[in-house]
Amino acid sequence: MEKLKNQVWAQIFIIYTRYLIGGTFVFASLIKIKGYRFTSESGAENPIDTAWHFFETMYQSGLYWKFIGLSQLAAGFLLMTQRYAKLGAMVNLPIILNIFVITLSYEFAYTPVVTGLLLSANLLLLLWDWNELKILVNLPIKVDLTTSLAGHRIWEITGLILFSFTFLYRLFVNQYTILHWFSGCIAIGIAALFVGLYLNRKAKKTG
Repeated sequence: MEKLKNQVWAQIFIIYTRYLIGGTFVFASLIKIKGYRFTSESGAENPIDTAWHFFETMYQSGLYWKFIGLSQLAAGFLLMTQRYAKLGAMVNLPIILNIFVITLSYEFAYTPVVTGLLLSANLLLLLWDWNELKILVNLPIKVDLTTSLAGHRIWEITGLILFSFTFLYRLFVNQYTILHWFSGCIAIGIAALFVGLYLNRKAKKTG
C-alpha cells in the first residue's frame, strides 16, 4: 500500500474520489435542507412497504429529514476539503452504509449497484488512510496507572460486561422491565467503581 500511495496517479485518483463522493452528498443534501421531497410526488398513497412511502414518511418528519441533509452536507464538505478528508470518510461511512441497506430493502432496480459502488469507494478512502486511522481501533495507549484511573483495563472489561448484560437481557427476556435492566447496569457500574478505585490505590502504593 505504501508503494501505491507514492504513485502520483493513485494520489490523484483518491483526491478525485473524495470530490466525487463529497459532491454527490452535497448535491443530495440541499433538497432535504430546503425541506423538499426527494421524489417529485407524494408517496403517501403508495403501499406502506414501498420505497416511496418510506421516503414520504421521512419527509413528513420535518426535522429528521433536514438532519439527514445537514449530515450529508457536513460529510461531503469534509471530504471535499481534502485537509479533513479522513474525518469526512469516517463521518460518511454510516451514512452511505445506511443508504445502501435501504436500497437493498426496497425495490430500487439497479440503484443498489450505484450505492454499493459509493460504499466501496468510501471503504477505499478509509483503507487509503488506514495507517493514520488504525490508532482509533487497535493501537494500545500506554497510560501511567499511578496517575490515571481511566487507564486501567477494568473499564474495558466493565464495558464488555455491560454490553453482554444488555444484549442478553434484550435477547432472551421478552416481558422486559426497563427498571430491572437499569438496576442491573447500575449494580455492575457500582461494582466496577469499587474495583477500579481499589486497583488504582494499589497501583499508586506499588508505584
